[in-house]
Amino acid sequence: MATTEFPHPAKAPAPVPSLVFRIARSTPATVRELRRLARRTAQQWAIPEGPCHSLALVVSELVTNVVLHSGSPDVALLITFDNFALTVEVIDNGQRLEENAGFPAMEHRASFGRGLDLVRACTDWHTIECTTAGTRVTAHIPVTGRESGRLPHTGA
Repeated sequence: MATTEFPHPAKAPAPVPSLVFRIARSTPATVRELRRLARRTAQQWAIPEGPCHSLALVVSELVTNVVLHSGSPDVALLITFDNFALTVEVIDNGQRLEENAGFPAMEHRASFGRGLDLVRACTDWHTIECTTAGTRVTAHIPVTGRESGRLPHTGA
């Protein structure tokens, strides 16, 4: 009895994630530096405008939180793109500073404390892991589909 061999269907190669990683000093100037890095990287990866702006805002807010609240001397930023979504990780090795450190007096705080709300608005999920070694915040920004680019251009 003769057997017939059928060729195996070719599998499309899995997308190779693109990534950028940077470690920088935890200073106010680093916020702008890493936001610009995120924007340039997204443009190089041909990310649409909406998710590109969301990425820049998320990076800015998360790095600002490290600078203002962690006491960490350094901040690490990892951005990956898997052809469907951007994943942002911001990692520090500090401990949360005292409540009033880096903040104006209580009566002037009305404009503070909205950073994670902005992150929540720009992402479809985010996680915060706090340990004795520091904090890691991971955020997921969709690039394809209806959810991409939730925020309008802010000129950031």
